[in-house]
Amino acid sequence: MTETSPGLRCAVDGEIATITIDHPAKRNAMTADMYSEFPPLLTKLEADPAVRVVILTGQGSTFCAGADISDLGRIGQGDQDLTIAAEEALAAFTKPVIAQIRGYCYGGACQLAAACDLRIAADDARFAITPAKLGILYPASALQRLVRLAGPAPVKYLVYSAADIDAERALREGFFNEVVPADRLAERVYETARTIAARSQFTVRASKDIIDRIADGTLENAAVQRWQDAMEEAGDNREGRSAFLERREPRFGWTGFMPDGPGEGSVRRPRD
Repeated sequence: MTETSPGLRCAVDGEIATITIDHPAKRNAMTADMYSEFPPLLTKLEADPAVRVVILTGQGSTFCAGADISDLGRIGQGDQDLTIAAEEALAAFTKPVIAQIRGYCYGGACQLAAACDLRIAADDARFAITPAKLGILYPASALQRLVRLAGPAPVKYLVYSAADIDAERALREGFFNEVVPADRLAERVYETARTIAARSQFTVRASKDIIDRIADGTLENAAVQRWQDAMEEAGDNREGRSAFLERREPRFGWTGFMPDGPGEGSVRRPRD
C-alpha cells in the first residue's frame, strides 16, 4: 500500500493508539481492503500490553461517509460481509475504544461508531443511517447496538427516512456521549483517553466485559465470579488501597491477565 492509497493508519503514542480512516478523496469511505484491515490491526493492538486505549477517527474534517459504494461487490453481504467482520472485531476488542467524530458519520460509519465504547463528536458532526437510499438491509448486529444506545424509535426514524441529524440531536437521542466545538475535539478525546489510561485497567476491562454482557443479555453470575476471583491475582486493588492511604497517585500494574486465560498476556476473554 502506498502512502496515498486508501487505508487505515495506526499511530501509537505511549498508552494510546490512534486508528485513522484515511480515504479523503471519498470522505473517508471504507473500501473492502480497509474493512479487511480492521481485524488484524485490532489483534495486534490487543496483544500490545503498552496500549491501553484506542481512538478511532477519520482523516481531515470527516469521520467516515460509510462504505465505498463503488466497492460494494467486494464488501459483500450476509456471512461474508466485511463490514460485520470489522464491526465485530471492534466490539470484541477488550480495551476501551473512543470514536472521535467530525463531519459525516454515515451508513457503515455508524456501524463502526456503535461498536466503540464511547463516541465524542464535534458540533459539526452529521449522523445518518442510509440503506433505504440503496435498497439494502442494514446489518442486524449494528441495528441491535444502535437500539441499545438510543432506543427503537430514533433508530427507526433514521433507517426509514435515511435523513441525517445534527450533533446536538444525536447527543440528545443517545448516539453520542458528548459534543464539543470542532476545534477542541482532538484535545477532548485525547484528554478522555489519557484519563482512562491512568485508571486501573483491571477495573476498566472487567467492567467493559460485564457491561457488554448486561447490554446483550448474556451476563451470568459465573462471569462476574471469574472477574472477582481474578481481582486478587491482578493486584490493582492492593495498589489502589495503598495509594489512597499514602495520599499519592496509584501506579497500577495490571496489563492484561484475563479470567480463564493461560496467564499474563492472555488478552482475549473466552466467550461462554
